[in-house]
Amino acid sequence: MNDETPDQHEDAPVQEARVWQDNGWTARVIKNEDDDGWAVAMYKEGESEPALVGPWTMGRDKKNPKPLDVNAFNTLVKTAYEVLRRHEQQLHAQLHKSTVVWTEDGELKITLDIVPDEEHPYALLAAIDEMGEQVAQVRVDAGFKLSPASAQTWVENDFKAPRR
Repeated sequence: MNDETPDQHEDAPVQEARVWQDNGWTARVIKNEDDDGWAVAMYKEGESEPALVGPWTMGRDKKNPKPLDVNAFNTLVKTAYEVLRRHEQQLHAQLHKSTVVWTEDGELKITLDIVPDEEHPYALLAAIDEMGEQVAQVRVDAGFKLSPASAQTWVENDFKAPRR
């Protein structure tokens, strides 16, 4: 005899007062260690660290947390997703920089792409012409500072790798 009802499945999302799972996200209401209140932690599936931790509302009894519900969960998912997206944009901006240099032959876009290897980080400095063709590329130190002046100097030195 099967004890499961048709609505109960092992892989069904958990939707309880303090834990809510759906669409690759888990919200956990936890005791706020800094005070007597509550917090909510949002975890993306497969991640051990929360993407977002924020305060959570007290329930009517002023002791226990307000229960999670579908509307609150959806708002938390949207907020956590935005936090991750901003983090990814910031990381991309740190690793990929560009400037423009004008030459007799036209405009060159100079890019610097940092490769954050844990043991030997480096960067690739490249020049791309107006047609989108790469005209030069050299490997440089990951700490190379791309600026309009450093790009101009690199172009004027016939794209030789800048000295450290």
